[in-house]
Amino acid sequence: METIYADHAATTFPRPQQVVDAMVNYLCNIGCNPGRGGYGRSLDAARLVYEARTLLAEFFHVPQPEQIIFTPSVTYSLNLVLKGLLQPGDHVIVSSMEHNAVVRPLTRLATERNLQVEKLTCKPDGTLEPKQLKDALRTNTRLIVLTHASNVTGTLLPVYEIGEILAGSDIFYCLDTAQTAGTEEINFQDLNCDYLAFTGHKGLLGPPGIGGLCLSERAAACTLPLVEGGTGSRSEQVQQPELLPDKFESGTQNVPGIAGLTAGVKLVQETGLQKIKKHKAELTAAFLDGLAGIPGIKVYGTKDAGKTTATVSLNLEGVDNGDLSFMLEQGFGIMTRSGLHCAPWAHQTIGSFPEGTLRFSFGLSSTVPEIEEIISALQTIAAEIA
Repeated sequence: METIYADHAATTFPRPQQVVDAMVNYLCNIGCNPGRGGYGRSLDAARLVYEARTLLAEFFHVPQPEQIIFTPSVTYSLNLVLKGLLQPGDHVIVSSMEHNAVVRPLTRLATERNLQVEKLTCKPDGTLEPKQLKDALRTNTRLIVLTHASNVTGTLLPVYEIGEILAGSDIFYCLDTAQTAGTEEINFQDLNCDYLAFTGHKGLLGPPGIGGLCLSERAAACTLPLVEGGTGSRSEQVQQPELLPDKFESGTQNVPGIAGLTAGVKLVQETGLQKIKKHKAELTAAFLDGLAGIPGIKVYGTKDAGKTTATVSLNLEGVDNGDLSFMLEQGFGIMTRSGLHCAPWAHQTIGSFPEGTLRFSFGLSSTVPEIEEIISALQTIAAEIA
C-alpha cells in the first residue's frame, strides 16, 4: 500500500535530496568544529555557518548576520526569550492560540517571577482583532508573544498590524514562526519585531534539531543567555562574551543541521515563497471543498485557504479522532495527527477541548491527487459508520 504523508505541520517529509546531500557533505568532507581551530577544515566549517547566517538574515530581512542565533529548536528559542528577558512584575500579553512552547515556560515564570500574564481570547475560528491587543496594553507591559499561525487550525494572526501598534514603544515583540517560515513572507524589520523564533524542520525543509532566533539590537542587549560556556572566543574571560552571536551560542554547534537548513532555505528561495504559498493554498482549498460534501465532518478554523496555512483540523461525528487517524493509516496509508497537538489553549478557543481534533497538514511535496485520495478515504469511512 502506498502512503500519503499529511502531517507537515509536525515536520516536513520527505526531506529534499539537497538537504541530505549537504549534511552528508559536511559529515564526510568537513566534519570539524567551527571556531575551534585555525586549520583548514575548521575554517571551512566556520564559513559554512557564516553562510547560513547570511542566508537567513537575507531571508528574514534581518540587518546583520550576527543577529541570527542558532538553537536546537523553536521551543528552545522561545524559552530563551521568556527566561532571558522577563523580570518580576512584568506584564506579558499572549494569544489564546499559543503552543505549549510558550504556555508552559510562561506558566512557570508567572509563579516564579510574579508575572502578570494576559491571554487575549481569539474568536472560535482562531482569529484575533488587533484592537484587543491595543486595549490590553499597560504601563508595565514588557513583552508580546504571538504565534504567526496556529498549529491546530492554520489561522494566521495579524502580526504586521500588531507590529504597527507596538512601533516606537518600549515593549518587546516576539513572534513564533514555527508554522509560517518557508511559506509566508516574513520581514523582521517591517514587523517591528525584537525576537523572531523559527525552526528548520518544517516549512524551511531542513532536518530536525536545528532552529534559531533573530534578535533586534536592543533585545540582544537586554536578554540573558539560557546556556553559558565555551564559544571559541574571549576564552581568557570567565564571563560569557557579550558580542553576537557568541552571547547565545555556547558549546558545539549542530553544523550538520545548519548545513541541511542552508540547503532547505536555498530550495525555498529557488522555488519562491509566492509559488509555495499558492501551491499550499490550492491544496487547502481543494481539501476544504471536498470536506464540505462529507456528512458528519466538522471543520475548525476560518475555512478560508487565503487566511490560513495548509493546516486543517476536523472531527467526524461518532468517531474518536484517534480512531479515525488509525483507520486512515491502517486502511488507506494516510498519516495524520490526532489529539491536542501540544496546544490545549487553542482547542479551548475553537471548542474542541478536551477531545482534540484530527489534523491534516500539507507541504511543498503534497499533491492534488493525494488530496483526492484523502477525501475519498474520508467519504468511505463516513459512509461505513452512517
